[in-house]
Amino acid sequence: MVVRATSGPLPLRVAVPVAVAAGVALLVAFPPYGWWPLAPVGVAGLAAAAHRRRLRAGAGLGFLTGVALFAPLLAWTNLHTGLLPWVLLSLLQAGYLAVLGAATAWVSPVVDRWRWAWPAVTGVLWVGQEALRDRTPFGGFPWGRLAFSQDASPLLGWAWLGGAPLVTGVVAVAGGLLVVGSWRRWPGPDGVWRPVAGVAVGLLLLVGVGVGLAVPTGAGGGRSVRVAIVQGNVPRLGLDFNAQRQAVLNNHVDATVTLAGQVASGAVPRPDLVVWPENSSDIDPLRNAAAGARISEAADAIGAPILVGAVLAGPGAGEVRNAGILWRPGTGPDLTQLYTKRHPVPFAEYVPMRSLARKVSSQVDRVRADFVAGTTPGVVDAGAVVLGDVICFEVAYDGLVRDTVDGGAQLLVVQTNNATFDVAEARQQLAMVRLRAVEHGRAALMASTVGVSGFVAPDGRVSDATGFNTRAVVVRQVTLSDGRTPATRAGRWPEWALAGLAVAALAVAGVLRRRRGVTAAG
Repeated sequence: MVVRATSGPLPLRVAVPVAVAAGVALLVAFPPYGWWPLAPVGVAGLAAAAHRRRLRAGAGLGFLTGVALFAPLLAWTNLHTGLLPWVLLSLLQAGYLAVLGAATAWVSPVVDRWRWAWPAVTGVLWVGQEALRDRTPFGGFPWGRLAFSQDASPLLGWAWLGGAPLVTGVVAVAGGLLVVGSWRRWPGPDGVWRPVAGVAVGLLLLVGVGVGLAVPTGAGGGRSVRVAIVQGNVPRLGLDFNAQRQAVLNNHVDATVTLAGQVASGAVPRPDLVVWPENSSDIDPLRNAAAGARISEAADAIGAPILVGAVLAGPGAGEVRNAGILWRPGTGPDLTQLYTKRHPVPFAEYVPMRSLARKVSSQVDRVRADFVAGTTPGVVDAGAVVLGDVICFEVAYDGLVRDTVDGGAQLLVVQTNNATFDVAEARQQLAMVRLRAVEHGRAALMASTVGVSGFVAPDGRVSDATGFNTRAVVVRQVTLSDGRTPATRAGRWPEWALAGLAVAALAVAGVLRRRRGVTAAG
């Protein structure tokens, strides 16, 4: 991208298509496209489009970028629920990029005065925007973070040092470097400054990639266990998959019993643990004797504990829990090793402000019983291994995964149900699992009802990935780890520090504006 030399902002006729193109570039950086180098390009496009604009124009350009990114990225949300939830969610997420666009316009005096601050300012503003979006409203929705576009990138190694916020920051800094190298209004002759800027930008980008590659993300030679993932599949995709609850449970039981037969014949080594996905038993096996008997049949046949994804009734009337419960051979459910999902999805697993939401759409009444949030991290002791269990979208939330590692988890487990979405959503989720594995130096796995399931090494490599909308069973030896990465030890501090710098940049811009009476063209 080469930006025209001008004393003001880009002409609006140029800035608008640049902002839209920025959103498209960000979109194709994510799975299922996976063109991760375009993420910094998208960041650069928005930074250039909003630079030196009025706040309202900056917000409008940021909103255009957000719509171009989020509307297609979240298209899987409208497959079975209609257009309204997809439109509302896409517009809400785009609103946060509108805030980012306004912030980018606001800090223009800072980067005009200190040109080489542009990459750092761009980086911290993106981290600050994501920190806000990940928490608001109703606990936030972190889908589409820059870090989650880098699952196959050498920049993924930065997660080992500072988690998802640091990866986002590095990607955004790279975007800021691209703007610095392309913005033509430099002090002195362009013939001197542009080559210097280009060389400096290239060197800094190489350093960023080099550090990412040099980070020691692999696990040490620890104890290993054999784990089986059972992807039982569902009779049909869509919201009514659970109308066939018995069939879904039977699919997972039958697949496990088949695996047990292979173990008995010597074709497959016996696993130390079997993992079933979220919603593998939507019939409460603690209250329904027949469902419990079927799960016991599978556990007894395989001779290993099964982590079952179950919907449990209670604790109150009209309430349910989305849980992972350990089912042991011979003894059945171990109620001391039960994890209840801590972050139910608003308007999907529970409906906040139901009476008001019903006025917007009667679809909210599809959620007949509100899921109750758990209160303790998903640390499950399966005997041979201590699991760090999170359920479905929880993998996107930094703290929910980190809490399991702080609690002693040796293997990260994501139980998920993708039957109401599509393969694009599943691959986006797997990208998050890859980042978490690197972030905490842990082997990880994702077990889905319909796919994609698979194992992830501590360096982010995926093994034995299954297909979508199919039955599959995969067994793998995984190496455990008890160590703690710098990211695990640092916890929230990298994000807090970078978000704090974003606030500082906004404050400095405010001071400069007051001193200079800065105005910008629309």
